[in-house]
Amino acid sequence: MKGTKYGLILIYAAIIIIPIFAIFLTTFKTIAEMYENVLGLPERFSVSNYISIFKDQSMGLYFQNSSIVTLVSVFLTLFFASLIAFAITRIGGVLSAAVFGFFTLGMMIPAQVNMIPLYQLIFQLKLTNSLVGLMIVNIAATLPVAVFILTGFMKTLPKSLFEAGSIDGAGNWLMYRKIALPLSLPSLSATAIFLFVMHWNDLLYPLLFITKDEYKTLPLALLEFQGEYMTNYPMLFTGVMIASAPLIIAYIFLQKYFIAGMTAGSVKG
Repeated sequence: MKGTKYGLILIYAAIIIIPIFAIFLTTFKTIAEMYENVLGLPERFSVSNYISIFKDQSMGLYFQNSSIVTLVSVFLTLFFASLIAFAITRIGGVLSAAVFGFFTLGMMIPAQVNMIPLYQLIFQLKLTNSLVGLMIVNIAATLPVAVFILTGFMKTLPKSLFEAGSIDGAGNWLMYRKIALPLSLPSLSATAIFLFVMHWNDLLYPLLFITKDEYKTLPLALLEFQGEYMTNYPMLFTGVMIASAPLIIAYIFLQKYFIAGMTAGSVKG
């Protein structure tokens, strides 16, 4: 039984690793080499694709735009969501349930349904072709799910800690900073990784609001390597590897917090 389990794990790992390895090898090939032998090794491991994508394709600018939009969106979403989650857990009663239900409803509406009214709103506010407009939309789109996750965790925090803080004269803001935030670090980290992946990989909103090259993000810029009759796969895969690097690094450094956050709310404290 144990051998079967490990065998299935190895098969699953191979299904994931082999395509990634093939993509990585392709970044060192020319277009001709790729079509001659998709899974084979390149004749020589040249980094010309990596140099070209930054020198000729403005990948540095696109990387910068994605970094700014993602980091600001994640930070502000976590800040607002943690405040709202703290307020929901502190208020209690019908009002708390109503506020939580309001944000839960926001998770049920597909982003595609809002595209036309959302574009009209952003256009009227003159925030198209703007990183600020993109951040505002990202925050509004992911705030409900962040509130849902953080509220579920903060409800498990011992009420006695907040009661002790009130007795000592601490206000809600102080209890939020000194009690709720430190204890919610695992859940905040897990939510941060989740939001980071969503914002970093988002293509829908940049495709909807961004038309000028200087405001393009990485997912939108990668579309430039797809032509009507031919796709430059080595350059496209090089861009994919560059775009994936921050996600891999973030997960490596926040891995223990992510695992802790996923299980933090499973047992009532």
